[in-house]
Amino acid sequence: MSDAYIKSVDPGSIAEEMGLEQGDCIVKIDDTVISDILDYKFATADDVFTVEVCKKSGDIEVIKVETDYEDLGITFENSLLDSPKSCRNKCIFCFIDQLPKGMRPTVYFKDDDARLSFLQGNYITLTNLTDADIDRVIRMRISPVNVSVHATEPELRCMMLGNRHAGKVLAIMRRLAENHITMNCQIVLCRDINDGARLDRTISDLAALHPYVGSVSAVPVGLSAYREGLYPLKAFDAESSAAVIEQVEAWQRRLLAKCGSRMVYLADEFYLLVGRDIPQPDAYQGFPQIENGVGLIASMQDEFDSALRLCDTEPVPRHISVATGELAYAFINGLCGEIMAKFPAFRAEVYAIKNNFFGGGVNVSGLVCACDIIEQTQGKPLGDELFISSSMLRDGEDIFLDDITLEDLQRRLGVKITPVNSDGFDFLEKLLDIEI
Repeated sequence: MSDAYIKSVDPGSIAEEMGLEQGDCIVKIDDTVISDILDYKFATADDVFTVEVCKKSGDIEVIKVETDYEDLGITFENSLLDSPKSCRNKCIFCFIDQLPKGMRPTVYFKDDDARLSFLQGNYITLTNLTDADIDRVIRMRISPVNVSVHATEPELRCMMLGNRHAGKVLAIMRRLAENHITMNCQIVLCRDINDGARLDRTISDLAALHPYVGSVSAVPVGLSAYREGLYPLKAFDAESSAAVIEQVEAWQRRLLAKCGSRMVYLADEFYLLVGRDIPQPDAYQGFPQIENGVGLIASMQDEFDSALRLCDTEPVPRHISVATGELAYAFINGLCGEIMAKFPAFRAEVYAIKNNFFGGGVNVSGLVCACDIIEQTQGKPLGDELFISSSMLRDGEDIFLDDITLEDLQRRLGVKITPVNSDGFDFLEKLLDIEI
């Protein structure tokens, strides 16, 4: 029996017209037995198909469906309709291995599932894929596939991933490219390991697969204080970050001239560590890697500038506060300064939260925990409302990495707390409590 049990049906949807309801199970679509969400999506991509349903009563119904390529409107009890595939690697830079003990169990699960790459944009190493899995990706035209590459030199990649099969990545990517499957790639840069000449080789190999490799991000390794017994790694500093910027920007110039795309983009952290200005928005060519923190500041600044120009009504006087990570502090403080310069009745306190939860070495906003916000803002002027980045919360839920809820934080600090997206319009509208 399939695990495609229905959790809910959207009102007014095709599924509701079919008479489907909570507890029913999709068994087959045409001749395809539904074993996971990809089977379901692939089988329902046509405009006419037959659905075999096991009703919660145990009765079997076969229903012919005609659609205009619309979604049926079903939410399943298990979004994958299967168990997620766990990671087989032992990466020298894995952040999950650096988490403190005592967090909720789900935080420690390492996924490496091609289905999550397609559905949620997760990056995968490809070490979990069999030949049959690769054939399925090609047959179903699953694009883009997001690949954690890190290095294309086989021996180096095997060492970095702790997996003797990891050196096959380029051969798999070539096979996907030959079948017109598009890919985005990620490189976690580890100082003195896969940077320098080895980064040149990786970029060169990936550039040879353009346009099927559409974009590549390079992000600095994240290091917490909980690395006892793990591979010795060094954090990037201003000097080493400057070298990476010079190297990648030289590649961008060559690639732009050769194939019309800069293709390789650096995480904002490299520029912030050096104290250099973030490149202008057009340098990111549509921000293909913004989910990796690549161009996030440029995009948000551009949106904020547009929003501030459009904001020509004096807002109600307010006093608010913002809690952000150490790395983004200067940027967020600058935005608040621009608002206060235009609207003198607006006052903002911006607090850079040191990430003591992870030992003080992690400085990005998305990993700030509630316990550190409490410790570092309690008793300080917070005004009428405290704003935080929505990236601090688990996706779709009001809970921080340290298992403290947004409601708990509000109660502890005695102030309304509002999450804000990394969007310049959302930032300005929420801080000023207006609509633009």
